[in-house]
Amino acid sequence: MLSKIFSWWNGATIGTLFTIAKRGALVGTDAFGNRYYQSRDNVSYDGRKRRWVIYNGYAEASKVPPEWHGWLHYTLDEPPTEVQLPRKAWETDYTPNLTGTPMAWRPQGSLAAEARRPAATGDYQAWTPE
Repeated sequence: MLSKIFSWWNGATIGTLFTIAKRGALVGTDAFGNRYYQSRDNVSYDGRKRRWVIYNGYAEASKVPPEWHGWLHYTLDEPPTEVQLPRKAWETDYTPNLTGTPMAWRPQGSLAAEARRPAATGDYQAWTPE
């Protein structure tokens, strides 16, 4: 119960759950278990129904699939549960954003990696003032 009150990054807080119960209507879920809602009324500043996502687990924006992203940002009028977005041949499967995690890519010579720079090849000449 305390995690629902104080942790916004790991699911919905109790205040968000109250708002969903009062104003939201479930539109659908995606393959990652994220739930998508739309307001029942037109209270938004522009007169449109407000749309939002409740993440399954840690709140990471890269976990929203492209079709749901388009619906959340009003690019698509119908949610993917009603009209499927055709998948292009060049699209790849989801890979999580690993920035800031121990699994993040660290180039050779990075202080976060081994902290050893590669040996100089001799193709660089330092600038000296004349």
